[in-house]
Amino acid sequence: MRLLLLNPNTSAAMTARMEAAAAAALAPDAVLTALTAARGLPYIASRAEAQLAGAAVLETLAEHQAGFDAAIIAAFGDPGLTAARELFDLPVVGMAEAAMLTACQLGQRFGIVTFSGTLLPWYEDAVALAGLSARCACVRAVAAGFRSVTEVQHELEAEIVALANRAVTEDGADAVILAGAPLTGLAARIGDAVPVPLVDPLAAALGQAQALVRLGARPARAGRFARPPAKPATGLAPALRRWIERDDA
Repeated sequence: MRLLLLNPNTSAAMTARMEAAAAAALAPDAVLTALTAARGLPYIASRAEAQLAGAAVLETLAEHQAGFDAAIIAAFGDPGLTAARELFDLPVVGMAEAAMLTACQLGQRFGIVTFSGTLLPWYEDAVALAGLSARCACVRAVAAGFRSVTEVQHELEAEIVALANRAVTEDGADAVILAGAPLTGLAARIGDAVPVPLVDPLAAALGQAQALVRLGARPARAGRFARPPAKPATGLAPALRRWIERDDA
């Protein structure tokens, strides 16, 4: 089984951290290839930045999808997820949706805790897009600042633990998602400090991607995710243009 991990951020250090953390979530027959966005932002923190990252996701998938069984979009707000599912034939999993669906299997209501207030509107939109607003107890962010996004989970560990506990005691969360690629791996480290299950979005996405492959999921030929008809395209990245125009379909 070949899995493609797409980091829509331009931070190679973040990609390396996720690739290392992924090893614990992979079955013995699964092989992961991790790619970092060639253009964009070091980390995505707004809806505008997510739109730019979504375009990069489509370009990267068009160029590298061949030979892979599933793809994971490794940014919590799932930039480009819906469009990728519509355009490509392999299963595409987003970390936010995967984490929320996993959390719904662990409790009635989940909380989302992240490291920056700038992320909140985008993450709230991700909850609504997944159709899970009624199951979401809260979306909270640490108020303290940080120096390095690649080290934020260490800089703000105490604050994140405290906020996760508040999501339980004040908001009634039955499970807490630690949201944002920079928090990958933190759930395993602080699990004993929070009295409900913690969900690592990357681990959730990898688990679901492998499950979809084993289920033999096939691309839709009708409905909301059927591939759009071919049409001419101008100015797009070559691989994406060819895919849309069906030159190599």
